[in-house]
Amino acid sequence: MNDAPRAARIAIPAGEVTWTAIRAQGAGGQNVHKVASAVHLRFDIAASSLPGPVKARLLASGDQRITPAGVVVIKAQRHRTQERNLAEAMARLGDMVAAAAHVPRVRRPTRPTKSSQRRRVDSKVKHGRLKAARRKPVE
Repeated sequence: MNDAPRAARIAIPAGEVTWTAIRAQGAGGQNVHKVASAVHLRFDIAASSLPGPVKARLLASGDQRITPAGVVVIKAQRHRTQERNLAEAMARLGDMVAAAAHVPRVRRPTRPTKSSQRRRVDSKVKHGRLKAARRKPVE
């Protein structure tokens, strides 16, 4: 899940992140209706201290967790405790930012070599001859 190198990790100040505790969905017994252990984490990209290019890549990523207003909303409810869900949500936000911090390498278009073009045409001619040999002979 973590494809970004450690050097590209950008620290996210805790003051830029807001979170609210909510009740988790799904089965959980009697306690699930009393305890708000799930976490909704919100991170406003435009108001953050992230570098400009990282903000632009994050907004352009097309991730479904980013609202049209440019706010990242992450819901974490896998764990039974609020602290672990908050830590997981922060880790997921860190992964998103680290992925956006990674600058993609620019692809330079290349041209096929003469010999590769010749090999391609030769194989097509050979395949055509093979198919022609399967036909009935002309009388």
